[in-house]
Amino acid sequence: MTSVQGTSVDITTEDGVADAYFVHPADGGPHPAVLLYQDAFGLRPHLKSMADRLAGEGYAVLVPNVFYRHGRSPVFDLPEFIDPEARPEIFGAIWPVMQSLTKELSMRDAGAWLRWLAQSPAVTDGPVGVTGYCMGARLSLMTAGTYPERVAAAGGFHGGRMVTDGPDSPHLVAGNVTAELYFGHADQDDSMTPENIRQLEEALTEAGVTYRSELYEGSAHGYTQADTSSYDEKGAERHWAALLDLLGRTFA
Repeated sequence: MTSVQGTSVDITTEDGVADAYFVHPADGGPHPAVLLYQDAFGLRPHLKSMADRLAGEGYAVLVPNVFYRHGRSPVFDLPEFIDPEARPEIFGAIWPVMQSLTKELSMRDAGAWLRWLAQSPAVTDGPVGVTGYCMGARLSLMTAGTYPERVAAAGGFHGGRMVTDGPDSPHLVAGNVTAELYFGHADQDDSMTPENIRQLEEALTEAGVTYRSELYEGSAHGYTQADTSSYDEKGAERHWAALLDLLGRTFA
């Protein structure tokens, strides 16, 4: 594992200034960029450790606080170990913030994240990879469909509400995607049912997208997040193998 260098950065968007975490190999050379989208709990130490692990594999990784309109991270008062059943008020605070981040706003922000990466001397020229968790999986897919010229690979893990009845449903961007995609779906996930998975796969297949879509049996929604009660080590390590395989094929 390569030694890494991480720092907090501020990124100017069309709507303000967002704080973010940026980490890259400490060897001084440019590396392929990966945009890492948070889950609903936001930018916090665990997500930074995930970014550090990815950077140790040779990538320059940006983790923006997508909730920056509501303050700098941490946006929510979270315990070190997050158990929503023990602290139901957590979701009471998070839900309206999530709802306020519309597709229009999030994709406007995505342009800012991608521009920042393109200007960073730590990043190689060319397209980027994207990965996202929970709500971040939606953002990952939408970014691949909104900025196809910039995104070469995108992963989404335990994503929720990737298929909805609304006109802004993430799966509707399938026709614009040119990146290779990978999805690791949580088991028994009410926010991404077997029917939703089928609808997503049909949309991607019809659009001719290169993708893999897998169900992580025994891994609940949130399985990659080690600071939560949903964490599943087996599912998390399977996710790492799949993500690194995707990025390795893309940036070899």
